[in-house]
Amino acid sequence: MQQRSHATWVILLSFFMAYLLAIVPFPAWAMHYRPEWVPMVLIYWVMALPHRVGIFWAWVAGVVLDILEGSYLGLNAMALVIVAYVTLSLHLRLRMFSSLQQSGLVFALIGLNLVLCHWLQIATGQTVASNMLYLIAALTSAVIWPSLFQLLRQLRRSFDVH
Repeated sequence: MQQRSHATWVILLSFFMAYLLAIVPFPAWAMHYRPEWVPMVLIYWVMALPHRVGIFWAWVAGVVLDILEGSYLGLNAMALVIVAYVTLSLHLRLRMFSSLQQSGLVFALIGLNLVLCHWLQIATGQTVASNMLYLIAALTSAVIWPSLFQLLRQLRRSFDVH
């Protein structure tokens, strides 16, 4: 039982760090380059431990992100649930992909997350339609993915999270 609770704390700590990185202030010119930390951490844990981290975790992570960002409740939650669903359906293939292939899929998943959030913000009147610069975050997330993957894998193996 202690090992299972230990594993939960490691997962929660990684999400906590992702939330901290998600709210760190950036200069206005660099806001579009901010990696999407919470969706990337969610993708990793869903891929690594699909029997423990899934749709419910994605929903909770999204609601917490909504609260932190001050957006409408459920906006990020819905987008992260969809990202988690796609990741769950592909998790066996994702494990077999090379780092470059995983980065490509992370690019697509983060892009999907960003587009869904942007569309929902437009639909709710939080923002107006603008250029597609917000998708640059998907590129920076894909570039960072191999390093984040290795870091989280090392953390998972060090604390024997399974």
